[in-house]
Amino acid sequence: MCVIDWSFTLAGALTGFVIGVTGVGGGALMTPILLLFFGIHPTTAVATDLWFAAVTKIAGARVHHSNGNVDWQVVRRLWTGSLPMALLVVVLVSMGTQVAKVDWLTKGIGIIVLITSIGLLAAPKLVALARKQQTGQPERFETMQSVLTVLAGAILGVCVALTSVGAGVMGSVMLLYLYPLRMTPHRLVATDIVHAIPLAIVAGLGYLFAGKVDWWMLASLLSGSVPAVIVGSMLASKIAGRWVRMALAFVLAVAGLKVLL
Repeated sequence: MCVIDWSFTLAGALTGFVIGVTGVGGGALMTPILLLFFGIHPTTAVATDLWFAAVTKIAGARVHHSNGNVDWQVVRRLWTGSLPMALLVVVLVSMGTQVAKVDWLTKGIGIIVLITSIGLLAAPKLVALARKQQTGQPERFETMQSVLTVLAGAILGVCVALTSVGAGVMGSVMLLYLYPLRMTPHRLVATDIVHAIPLAIVAGLGYLFAGKVDWWMLASLLSGSVPAVIVGSMLASKIAGRWVRMALAFVLAVAGLKVLL
């Protein structure tokens, strides 16, 4: 009988705390950790991480929702794009398409992690640009918001279904650009977490039916992440998110380069 592996528990606790504070890390942080530090096969890492992110973010979402920070209109727009695209990838995988087994899966994860780290660093400038556009051409900007949000969701759906990476960091950057005046830091974290839950579940179904999820590893990860994400979510309003995101961007950049090289 397998027992809890405390090295996975520690990794889960670290990632869970970061998710609770920033809404980021379910895929962008955990998948590279599984690949680099534990040597997990890419497909198993993606499959297990999707369910890790879903369960962990459910725990964190309860805290953020109770504080009234979730923007449900934005969440529904994202779901309109992300869930159908993730489901499409799941169908392709279940039909035997070797989407999740191609040789470039590891490189794809590394590239997306690098992009997300750059996005975190560029977020303040993107927000400033978006605010300028919204105040200069408010009617045009608002007309495009809903369409671009659905499109952003579709992109996230494909990325998450293929690599488990993107819902947190890429989603945050996209929302900051699309809703620069509406997304306060706490609202951004809460909205991003809630959007990612059904997306991770839908994206993980194909891997689940294919038997790619490592359940004992998942249990070990969750034993650390669930209490940590609750603590992180409660402390989110007391920690300067800017410094946490800068540190996370640096870690992701190193991890992305390491995965690629």
